[in-house]
Amino acid sequence: MTTPDTPVGPHDEPIPETGYAESARYEPASQHIAITLRHGIVLTIPVRLLQGLADAPPASLNRIEVSPMGTGLYWPDLDVDLYIPSLIQGLFGTRRWMASLMGKAGGSARSNAKTQAARINGRKGGRPRKKPDAG
Repeated sequence: MTTPDTPVGPHDEPIPETGYAESARYEPASQHIAITLRHGIVLTIPVRLLQGLADAPPASLNRIEVSPMGTGLYWPDLDVDLYIPSLIQGLFGTRRWMASLMGKAGGSARSNAKTQAARINGRKGGRPRKKPDAG
């Protein structure tokens, strides 16, 4: 149940008490962002998974601001904002950006079935050519 002073997320859902950040830091050795939440839980996320941060220089990653309410992180050098409750849910960027990450992972996956299919396809001359749309 929400009260008038209960913080809510972008979909008018109350933010659980554990969803507030106290601090955040960049850990260069592991290339992770470590977020300390109010109840002492530390959430670490690889920088490569966070939209807008993957190719950022370490000096820019070190400058992290926690929003006054503790629901967001901001990198002023990069003009990147991330919402803590979304990070907790495993949403590290926009839907489109997340889909592109998943597509890259799926395309690089190797399995016996995929290898066998590629060999059979190669014997047939490779992928079929795309046909131009008949207008």
